[in-house]
Amino acid sequence: MTIPRTPGAGDLAALRRRYRVERERRVRPDGGRQYQAAEAEFGTYAADPYAGAVPEREPLRDTVDVAVVGGGFGGILAGARMRQQGVERVRIVEKGGDFGGTWYWNRYPGVHCDIESHVYLPMLDETGYVPKWKYAPGEEIRLHAMRIAQRFDLYAHALFSTAVTSLTWDEASASWIVATDRGDSFRATYVVTATGTLSEPKLPGIPGIKDFKGHTFHTSRWDYAYTGGAPDGGMTGLAHKRVGLVGTGATGVQVVPMLAEDAGQVYVFQRTPSSVDVRANRPTTARDVGADHDGWARERRDNFLRIVSGEAADRDLVADGWTESAALLEKLLPSFRRQGDRQGDRSAFEAEYEAADAAKMNELRARVERTVTDRDTAEKLKPWYRYACKRPAFSDHYYPAFNRGNVTLVDTADTHGIERVTEHGVVVGDTAYELDCLIFATGFSVGVSGVHSGQLPVHGRGGTQLLHAWARQGPRTLHGLTSHGFPNLLLMGSLQNASSVNFTHVLDEQAVHIAALVAAAEARAALIEPSRRTEDAWLATLAKDAPDHAWFHAECTPGYYNREGGGRPNGPSAYPHGAFAFHALLKRWRETSMDEVFRAKVRAR
Repeated sequence: MTIPRTPGAGDLAALRRRYRVERERRVRPDGGRQYQAAEAEFGTYAADPYAGAVPEREPLRDTVDVAVVGGGFGGILAGARMRQQGVERVRIVEKGGDFGGTWYWNRYPGVHCDIESHVYLPMLDETGYVPKWKYAPGEEIRLHAMRIAQRFDLYAHALFSTAVTSLTWDEASASWIVATDRGDSFRATYVVTATGTLSEPKLPGIPGIKDFKGHTFHTSRWDYAYTGGAPDGGMTGLAHKRVGLVGTGATGVQVVPMLAEDAGQVYVFQRTPSSVDVRANRPTTARDVGADHDGWARERRDNFLRIVSGEAADRDLVADGWTESAALLEKLLPSFRRQGDRQGDRSAFEAEYEAADAAKMNELRARVERTVTDRDTAEKLKPWYRYACKRPAFSDHYYPAFNRGNVTLVDTADTHGIERVTEHGVVVGDTAYELDCLIFATGFSVGVSGVHSGQLPVHGRGGTQLLHAWARQGPRTLHGLTSHGFPNLLLMGSLQNASSVNFTHVLDEQAVHIAALVAAAEARAALIEPSRRTEDAWLATLAKDAPDHAWFHAECTPGYYNREGGGRPNGPSAYPHGAFAFHALLKRWRETSMDEVFRAKVRAR
């Protein structure tokens, strides 16, 4: 591990103290409860501004082979991989008005992917598409999602502007009954849940939000009818407006420069600054990324995942901020911890890691100092926490925006956030900021959508509800994808499998796996359902070598990674050796052990 500008022991001790002080300034006793869902009286913040008038239709009472809940990349990839396996009737049910998931909803000004396009966008080999930019704008990503859906004929049976309200297993017909909020009650032999983990917009629980008389919306439902313009700017409706933006995470970092260009005055309300590294976005050609042979995209994507999962690689094809800082992001994986074991001095490895982390964060804080001319503003924008405590951000325009006369940073750390909203604006400390428009860049509620949260009730064999089955011992799955007592239910997501900064790659590997399961089940005329014994074995695998994340997250600044400062839950929740190793494990399992997950369709009661 290369360590630039290695801090001394005294510097590290002082840095630890500073991190603790800054953390305490921001920790709130209500933790994750400080937010409220965009529903009930706040439901307008989650309304679909893009679908237009939803056409009336008769409720469906038909039968399909596979029902997929969710039309983001997870659902699209599940459908596409099913179609590759010869499955005919695949129905994707999506709350939005079209495919795209988060890229359907997030159309705010400046929206781009923070993972290189050529590894983030799935199925480039299969569709023959080569992204135009190193980091694609949101519209290019959304159109690619639609491209995959068109290529694999997923529009034919899709239901848009429709939410699944329950899933119920019918033993007699060996099928699932899928109910929706539009009166549908159709059957599916298999159900795939691909509802995502960050899909429901959240709002801060600030008193008085409903009192504000100006215009207000959430960034994931950007109101271009009010602002004018498009994701690439031109918001003429804000020319003389006083705009407040709440939130400085990845979305805020992209939105602030765009608002600075177009709004009369911008107030950026910040509680915790993001770490913002160089983006260096640029147009790319097929030659730049080696798109001159079959399988080029998979090769590039696998290379990226290998590096950010802590595995050795002969070369770095992507060579960006993610691969450069991989050891700092994935340090808690055993693949990194074993480096210390091999050296025979674990404490030396831990000290080396801390020094490398400090050097990287010093570099990022120095970038703020070099870029932002006002000393007080620069100090407030400096991130004081370890690199892996929050998802890193990348931008070449965020810090320069604060050098403009129409942009004001309002730091709210000492008041633990905005104190209240009034009819006319926002109050922080003794200062009232009068606003014409208040925009919330406050992200999404973590893990509140879909089957894992109970928002979508799932009743399996004998009427048992999924969360009730998991209530005593916690979630029980095989590979995070199937669960005993819930035949032919296939769960996509990060629970009890693996995650990565490039989550579309993880989703595609899951889609390949579950499509193979469905094809094998059809060939055997069997149900997909693990035994309790296989679940026990998988849970034991997760527990073995599981790193202790609790101490790390307990020292981090509050955020959704640590449930706003409360630390992470104990117990095995992910494969401990990273996504690259997990995908290899799944492939071996399909080749050697797949039979253990199938059950006869006729079972004694």
